[in-house]
Amino acid sequence: MRFWDSSAIVPLLVQEEETGRRKAQLKDDPRMIVWWACRLECSSALNRLRRDGSLEEAGLSRALRDLDTLADGWFEVQPTEELRARAMRLLRVHPLRAPDSAQLAAALMATSENPSQLLFVTSDDRLRESAEKEGFTVA
Repeated sequence: MRFWDSSAIVPLLVQEEETGRRKAQLKDDPRMIVWWACRLECSSALNRLRRDGSLEEAGLSRALRDLDTLADGWFEVQPTEELRARAMRLLRVHPLRAPDSAQLAAALMATSENPSQLLFVTSDDRLRESAEKEGFTVA
């Protein structure tokens, strides 16, 4: 089982440089854990690609359907007061933006604060570095 950051899920939905590697990782272990807002973040990224002309309307529709299919099978870490407190702590110790601190806090909660139990999948360098400092192995 792996924790998937939104930045690592988008290449599963649209062709990007990391698409092949991310699809291989998903095939290797299809059990996904994500943060509650992951679907929203992925939808935002896909719509941004459409607005900037990198994605056609048909491609956006297909990617959003594929996102729904993925979401049907993943486990979401829900927003709680405990998660918010962890995310706020992470903001104090790592150079993260608020959504990334929530992603990392969700991953920590999914492991009951034992990050060696879960592989962390991200395409975001800052989040990768922070996850490694918290004890995760990062794909």
